Amino acid sequence: MMVYLVIKFRESKNPTPTTTTHNVFLEVMWTVIPCIILVVIAVPSFKLLYKEETIPKADVTLKAIGYQWYWGYEYPDEKIAFESVMIEDKDLKPGEPRLLATDTKIVVPVNKVVKVLITSADVNHAWAVPAFGVKRDAIKGRINETWFKVDKEGVYYGQCSELCGIKHAFMPIEVHVVSEEKYTSWLVEAKKKYALEDPNLRRVENKNKKERM
Repeated sequence: MMVYLVIKFRESKNPTPTTTTHNVFLEVMWTVIPCIILVVIAVPSFKLLYKEETIPKADVTLKAIGYQWYWGYEYPDEKIAFESVMIEDKDLKPGEPRLLATDTKIVVPVNKVVKVLITSADVNHAWAVPAFGVKRDAIKGRINETWFKVDKEGVYYGQCSELCGIKHAFMPIEVHVVSEEKYTSWLVEAKKKYALEDPNLRRVENKNKKERM
């Protein structure tokens, strides 16, 4: 382009230089047209942003609480609460992925809307499961919401995605998506094993686990 301009507007070819200083029409056009393009792009974008923040009616509600350095979970409607800690290398069973397997798994039913309430008990964390297209910050004193609906049974993994301290890399998320029948059976056992009867007791357990880590 520069070479073309030098040749096109060289002095020998244009002995009398143009006196044009501006062009009102062009200046208006290159201002108005980009504005119109931005509006055309913005209108549907706002609809998408609104839709992203709109959570459909949930079949299952899960609360995720970030701690240094593990996750705590509650199923508020079922009065269930438990902690989920990464399994150390020496305790891994065959087939369990290193740095991703947890001692207690999240279990949700397939083809159901799962709403996730996300917060933190200390520093900022982030609950993220890439396969679900989900990532939300966990901030103390604030509850962020997201949701997912998985149409295929299986085991899905995620990790804390907010730098939260020396063991940030050791906060995996393990989600088991199962049939509704298996989920119902799991709930029966979970209500016996993880019954949330005394919230104060859970806080003591959380504190003790944090001290052990």
